[in-house]
Amino acid sequence: MFTKTRLIAAVLCAATLAGCATRPATFARKDPQVDLYEFKTFAFFEPSEGQARRAGYGTLVGEELKQATRAQLERLGYVYDSARPDLRVNIMLSVQRRTDVRSTPNAGRLPYRAWGTTTIDTVDYREGTLAIDLVDARRRTMVWRGVVQDRLSRKAVENADETAREAVKMVFARYPARA
Repeated sequence: MFTKTRLIAAVLCAATLAGCATRPATFARKDPQVDLYEFKTFAFFEPSEGQARRAGYGTLVGEELKQATRAQLERLGYVYDSARPDLRVNIMLSVQRRTDVRSTPNAGRLPYRAWGTTTIDTVDYREGTLAIDLVDARRRTMVWRGVVQDRLSRKAVENADETAREAVKMVFARYPARA
């Protein structure tokens, strides 16, 4: 039987785990041979033929991601230079539909659970992944990648500009500090 202290501890533990489950997954990877702060300037890769260029326009979310990324890089001390950049920036956004299937035993009238019925629930949602790559323009090799991944709520989709800015901030929170 639970004592009051154990019950409070169990509730706090469950609340902590639930809080962790809702945070976006972020990670970054850096080329260990490269000092990112030796680069001074940056520019964005232009869309390939198979992307927005074929349609003749950029997307609103794409432009917001570029603006937010530019602001973060400038905050870190880099200067935008489309003519001769040291770094090229590539931004990739993927949104996929996902389905979770959950099975819950019904503890009902029967004394033995295995004889009981099971409830199966499905949860449909969208998951977004944002990856930002920094590429050494001279050597054409990736030197850093930051990624954030999370479920997209209806509010996040409706406020796409704010969601994009926050996602880019989360990615650059993983950027290495100056030595």
